[in-house]
Amino acid sequence: MKEQEVLLEVKKLSIAFRQKKQRVPIVHHISFSIQKGETLGIVGESGCGKSITSMSLMGLNHQTETTGDIQFEGQNLLTLSEKQWRKVRGNDISMIFQEPMTSLNPLMTIGKQMTEALFTHQTISPKEAKTNAIHLLQTVGLKQAESLLKKYPHELSGGMRQRVMIAMAMLCHPKLMIADEPTTALDVTIQAQILRLLKKLNEEMNTAILFITHDLGVVRQICQRVMIMYAGRIVEEGTVDRIFQKPQHPYTKGLFASVPSFKEKKEKLVSISGHVPKPGTIQACCQFAPRCPYQMPQCLEKEPPLQSIEPEHRVACFLMKGGENTDSPTTTSESTDKAL
Repeated sequence: MKEQEVLLEVKKLSIAFRQKKQRVPIVHHISFSIQKGETLGIVGESGCGKSITSMSLMGLNHQTETTGDIQFEGQNLLTLSEKQWRKVRGNDISMIFQEPMTSLNPLMTIGKQMTEALFTHQTISPKEAKTNAIHLLQTVGLKQAESLLKKYPHELSGGMRQRVMIAMAMLCHPKLMIADEPTTALDVTIQAQILRLLKKLNEEMNTAILFITHDLGVVRQICQRVMIMYAGRIVEEGTVDRIFQKPQHPYTKGLFASVPSFKEKKEKLVSISGHVPKPGTIQACCQFAPRCPYQMPQCLEKEPPLQSIEPEHRVACFLMKGGENTDSPTTTSESTDKAL
């Protein structure tokens, strides 16, 4: 990766909540980067820290204790004042939230919400703002865009609201767009349309995308790289082709094995035993160890480092030695391909 191509670089980011004078760690010293025009997927179970990580990139974790570095084009975002954040948020970095009905203001028309966002970041006339809003609504596939500007969110379908959210996120042509499970509440047909739209915007406008999801199929369709998170930590990270063809971490393999297959009939779905640990309950060891069938004594004694086993492929597991998987009896790449 060329240094000049890096848009966002996160270094040792940690996030914790304060509850009744007790510090509860949520995200633990994670580091990753996103290149200009790249799409990076973050995958993991609910509660693994995906969304709260994305919120920190938008400066929206007001009730948390956040440390580390978030370098965006050479500037540490964690040092910004709220006034400075307002210039970045929605302009250089934008976000598509999971549920558009709770993200759009129900008391304002679509046109009012879109033009207000433009007035916040640009010196523009009302006529130009309206023209830009109509153009973007048409870009995301919404017909009769001019009449839509007069409608309220409740008058639109779920798919239309999500397209409006994408149009709003693209208003100021951001360099980075964060999509937090933007297709979860949509049916399969609309989901496919939204994914094609995001891919098109990424390719045509060179906007980098941080795509947060729990759906491995979506990652394979839209992302170039993928990061697997578990209990607030990165356990595996690499190119989509590499991770899908040869996953190394037992948790990653467990995720692939649990995906239903259309190619072969299974009597029952494979699942990962146990539950995700509650934040702060597991100390100084591999967080996945209690659920891992290949647990070793050292897994309960210390936390495995995230190490490079090949270029563009990092894994945090004691099964890795010298870049090779040491006889891990976990799912093979052949069975992973079948599962997908």
